[in-house]
Amino acid sequence: MRLTIFGSGYVGLVTGVCLAETGNHVLCVDVDQRKVDMLKRGESPIYEPGLDELLKKNIEAGRIKFTTDPAEGVNHGLFQFIAVGTPPDEDGSADLKYVLAVAEAIGKNISEYRVVVTKSTVPVGTADKVRAKIDATLKARGTQAEFDVVSNPEFLKEGAAINDFMKPDRIVVGTDNPRTAELLKALYDPFTRSRERMIVMDIRSSELTKYAANAMLATKISFMNELANLAERMGADIEKVRLGIGSDPRIGYHFIYPGCGYGGSCFPKDVQALSRSAGDLDFEASLLNAVEHVNNRQKSVVFEKLNRFFDGKLNGKTIAVWGLAFKPNTDDMRAAPSRTLMESLWNAGARVKAYDPVAEEEAHRIYGDRADLQLTKSATEALEGADALAIVTEWQEFRSPDFDTIRTTLKHPVIFDGRNLYDPGFVKRFGLQYYAIGRGDSLRT
Repeated sequence: MRLTIFGSGYVGLVTGVCLAETGNHVLCVDVDQRKVDMLKRGESPIYEPGLDELLKKNIEAGRIKFTTDPAEGVNHGLFQFIAVGTPPDEDGSADLKYVLAVAEAIGKNISEYRVVVTKSTVPVGTADKVRAKIDATLKARGTQAEFDVVSNPEFLKEGAAINDFMKPDRIVVGTDNPRTAELLKALYDPFTRSRERMIVMDIRSSELTKYAANAMLATKISFMNELANLAERMGADIEKVRLGIGSDPRIGYHFIYPGCGYGGSCFPKDVQALSRSAGDLDFEASLLNAVEHVNNRQKSVVFEKLNRFFDGKLNGKTIAVWGLAFKPNTDDMRAAPSRTLMESLWNAGARVKAYDPVAEEEAHRIYGDRADLQLTKSATEALEGADALAIVTEWQEFRSPDFDTIRTTLKHPVIFDGRNLYDPGFVKRFGLQYYAIGRGDSLRT
């Protein structure tokens, strides 16, 4: 099949590359000429395991191409995927200006039947706005063209997006036309060979499904973080509690790991957007608001422990930070807990030496050159001259460090673990003080 994807960011590029991998002819449209030039050279603008290899392979095979020309994109594909960003507006609602700009471009250039697919995470009712924008643009042109608008939200985890797309748990399609459901079934058939994974529903239910999934997962995280803070005050160990409740199949172990808060491009934005959508309907989403509040508070937990340990005298101190990305296997630092920690440390007069296996370039892009931030090439280098170690991202290489080296290198032999990577008793045998999340330590927040 021939398909066009507007937006070559995280969702658009992964979608395009994976659909090209199954033999489709994909054209990605992006307004950023620099990004398009990179992609034409086979260089991915984002870090995602396995993406570079698939990108180069499908470019060489001639199955995926890139352009800045929206007319070329509209003329190319039966399917017109909208995968542009929906950043939070000033009030926290999803900003649809990029989505509607694509809809207008489609309306300006469409001349024959097209299936317009909203892949971006968008509020309920967005498909109606996309349809209205295309209709209005066609009317302004004084012409008519047949098209359908479909909701097809993505469920990709950063760091595992290629596998998620190639072996999906489910493919949600929202449509009011059985014909488009059949067309999408044919498109996704290579990914559903072993069993049927496509769930067809009405458009508004499909749009809400994506928000509901992310809000549910964010709720589980915030609930565990709330329990972790309570466990510290009760002298309990949240990791033992996690095992106790996770063994219940009604609860399970997924997304019940306590820590220093969630981040990234999805959970924070989607919880906030869903809450604002509720407000627009004069409904107070109390639970969603609490999830957001708990998470914002949790991002400060590691800093508060550090500040308490040093009796509020962080000025002039140097803190080693392991992990900058919001999660492992990505360089994404959007809404990352590391940013809250570092910015709080700087406000307190401290200096940061930070190491992340892949997010160094992204950190430099965000913060530039500054005297109170040194980005190092290794975890050990970050320890040199530091007063304490804070762990913010659970990268695999941090799971079994040389604790003797940590103890002898740090000025104060102390670890603040925002991801509960280690057994407290084991770490303390090396002469290290260890403060984690919800494990009964005395530096309660």
